[in-house]
Amino acid sequence: MAILQKIEKLAQEKNHPCVTISLNTHKTHPDSEKDKISLKNLLKEAENRSVEKYGKRAVAQLLDNIKKVGDEIDVRFNLDSLHIFLSNDTKSYIRTLWPVNDDTVYVSDTFALRQLIKAYNRSDEYLIAVLSKGGVSLYEALDDTIEEEVRNSDFPFPETPYYIPNAAKGSDPKYVDSMVREFLNRVDKAIVKVCAETGLDCIVIATEENYTMLQQVADKPDIYIGFAPINYNESEPHHVVKQSWEIVRNLQNERKAGAISEMKEAVSESKVLTDLQEIYRAAIDGRGELLIARQDFSQAVKMKDERTFKRADNESGIDVIEDITSAIAWEVLMKKGRVVFTTQEEIKELGDIVLKLRY
Repeated sequence: MAILQKIEKLAQEKNHPCVTISLNTHKTHPDSEKDKISLKNLLKEAENRSVEKYGKRAVAQLLDNIKKVGDEIDVRFNLDSLHIFLSNDTKSYIRTLWPVNDDTVYVSDTFALRQLIKAYNRSDEYLIAVLSKGGVSLYEALDDTIEEEVRNSDFPFPETPYYIPNAAKGSDPKYVDSMVREFLNRVDKAIVKVCAETGLDCIVIATEENYTMLQQVADKPDIYIGFAPINYNESEPHHVVKQSWEIVRNLQNERKAGAISEMKEAVSESKVLTDLQEIYRAAIDGRGELLIARQDFSQAVKMKDERTFKRADNESGIDVIEDITSAIAWEVLMKKGRVVFTTQEEIKELGDIVLKLRY
C-alpha cells in the first residue's frame, strides 16, 4: 500500500487510545542493533502510558498489538526513521528516509501523522515491474529503496503460460510474436489495476524488445514513465531499484525545472503568493495549483485559530504545528494541486516557499 493510502487510512481512525511511536533508526549494521533497545524502551513507555490513562482491560488488544509489533519489526531493514501506529484495531509501521527531531510516544484519540506527511511530501513513490525469464515481479519503491513486493492474485506473474505446442509453430515468428503480445497484454492489465489502486506510475526493467511490445499493447501507456535494460544476472530488487532510481531522479529534475519556469511565468500574472500566512489560507481554501518549497525548509507555528498562526520559536507546546510546510503541502495535494520540493538554486529568488494560485 502506498504511503498516501496509508496516511488516508490512518487519518480516518479515532480510537481510545491511538498510539504513535516515531524514532530515528539506522540503515547499517551494527548501528541498527541499537534500534532494538530504543524500540523496546518506546514500546514499554507506550504500554505504561496507555494502561495508566485508560486501564488495562480497556486496552487489552492494544497491549497485544504492542507485543506483536515488537516481534515483527526486523531492524536489519530499517531506514532513517520508523513510525508505528497502534490501537485496539490497528497495528501498522512505516519506515521512511527522513529522520525525526526526537524519539517520541504520542497517545491520543487520533494518530500523529505529521512526520509521515513530511516524508510523503518530500519523496517519490513508484512501481517497478521486472520482466525476467521466470515471470514478472512488481515492487513498490520509495526513492532509492524497495518498500515491498506486490503480492496479489496477479503478482508475482508466473513465466508465460503460452507455450509453443509444436516445432513447426515454434519456428513461425508471427505466431511467437502473437503469443508474447498476448502475455504482455495480460501483464499490462494487471499493472494498470495496481496503478489505479495506488496512484503510482511504473518503471519497467526488461529487454528493449519486450518494453517496446508492452507499450504497443498497453491500455494506458502513459503509466510507464521509464525503462532500463534487464541484466538477468542482476535482476534482484536491490539491483533493479538502483536502475529505476536513476530514471526517477532525472524525471524529478525535469519536473522541478519545469515547475520553477511555470512559477516564474505566473509571477508576471500576479498569481503567486510568497507570504507563509497567505499561502496557508489559500491552500486550505483549495486555491493552490502549484506549491514549490525548498527541500530543507520547515517552520513551526502556533495556531491562533483555524486560519491564522504566528511563528513559533520551538516545535513543542499547545497548538503548535511543528512544520507548517508539510501541512500546507498536504492541503494542496488533497485538493488536487501539485507539490514540488527542490534544492535547485533557481528557487532562491522566489523564496523558501511559493504558491501559484488557480484563481
